[in-house]
Amino acid sequence: MNVDSEISPGARTADEADEATAAANVQTLFNSIAPSYDKLNHLLSFGLDRRWWRATARSFRDVLGRPEARVLDICCGTGDLTSALLAERPTQAEPVTGLDFSAEMLSRARTKYGADNAVWLEGDAMQLPFADNSLDLVTAAFGFRNLPNYANALQEIHRVLRPGGQIGILECNHPEGVRGVGYNIYLHHVLPLVGGIVSGQRAAYAYLPASIARFPRPAQMKAMLTVAGFAKPEWDGYFLHAAGLYRATKA
Repeated sequence: MNVDSEISPGARTADEADEATAAANVQTLFNSIAPSYDKLNHLLSFGLDRRWWRATARSFRDVLGRPEARVLDICCGTGDLTSALLAERPTQAEPVTGLDFSAEMLSRARTKYGADNAVWLEGDAMQLPFADNSLDLVTAAFGFRNLPNYANALQEIHRVLRPGGQIGILECNHPEGVRGVGYNIYLHHVLPLVGGIVSGQRAAYAYLPASIARFPRPAQMKAMLTVAGFAKPEWDGYFLHAAGLYRATKA
């Protein structure tokens, strides 16, 4: 299967010709919506986002339960998945690192979870500031699809994971068939309208449904994980397959 010929290479806010420009535009966009980000996430997911973060964290209890395990949550936004991961950690465990390239998002993460055993780091998920084979778990929740090159991002995660380390990507999906018809109406009409009104950032909430539509479907994403060097990729669909968790292990 020629993965590259069948999917979008990565996020684009418009018709950016290069990845650096696309990444800069996405960064600007998320800084602009940071003040209303949490409120709209809860509203537009009908409150299910909290359940999905907890379910994702529970699925990695085996590694999170080891005090010495090193855990990184990329594209951490305002820190909700990072906090859910911490809830599964024993006392006196190594801290969980939350990394994001949006200073505004990280500011809110520090405010919300400043007392938790977390390290908040402003950085680029495409160039992780970690040594080869140094981490036990890397996660992302609803942020991976905003990276400018999905295949390269998976390779970078593979680089920093130890052999046997795990990857977990909680991400939106576009359902197929009959359920996809109703979801398509919600995604392209309701979500941009409500998001634009509440946030005052109509362009941002036009980008978000477009980013979901262009993101790889589960079969394609699992193929990309295999190409990147991960073993036994799986996908667990949530809520009519409108979202789901990808997980795999570094071979």
